[in-house]
Amino acid sequence: MIAAAVGCALLLLIGAASLVIYLGIYNIAADAPHTQPVYWLLKTIREQSIAVRAAAVVVPPDLADPKRIAEGAAQYAEMCSGCHLAPEMKRTEISQGLYPRAPELRRGSNFTPAEEFWVVKHGVKMTGMPAWGVTHDDELLWDVVAFLRKLPELTADQYQTLLRSAPKTHDEMMQEMEMGNDHGHGDQPRQ
Repeated sequence: MIAAAVGCALLLLIGAASLVIYLGIYNIAADAPHTQPVYWLLKTIREQSIAVRAAAVVVPPDLADPKRIAEGAAQYAEMCSGCHLAPEMKRTEISQGLYPRAPELRRGSNFTPAEEFWVVKHGVKMTGMPAWGVTHDDELLWDVVAFLRKLPELTADQYQTLLRSAPKTHDEMMQEMEMGNDHGHGDQPRQ
């Protein structure tokens, strides 16, 4: 009797959900925020998914290396700042139109380095966050993470100085990656 009632309740729930989906009742427009329950559900799914998948990521020991941070700054300026902004940077047209809103990484992050790496490499569905691992190798992505760890403490002047100190531009690093070089990190790959 109880199993039949539970089965009927599940069928009704599935039927109602199917009707809501089919009729297009839920507004998915980026300029219309999610309801609180939907927002909570998506946020929880995202955070748990990232934490579980990042648990196996091995963080390199040299994230505080100034060269790595400078190279990450060049990558960040090209790939990330349009959405995630930089010190004293005004919101861009694209950052204003994203929903969910891209986190302003200059304010810091609650993610661990492993989680930041996983997000940068794999992206996040339905957020506008691309999977940079498709076009960039892990070393370049770890440079970005190294920079992200430093970003919250930088002033606008320090950020610009760091960009000028980058050994190569984003395009130069990408050309080296395509040619199979090691991005100017010396003859030995990083451990």
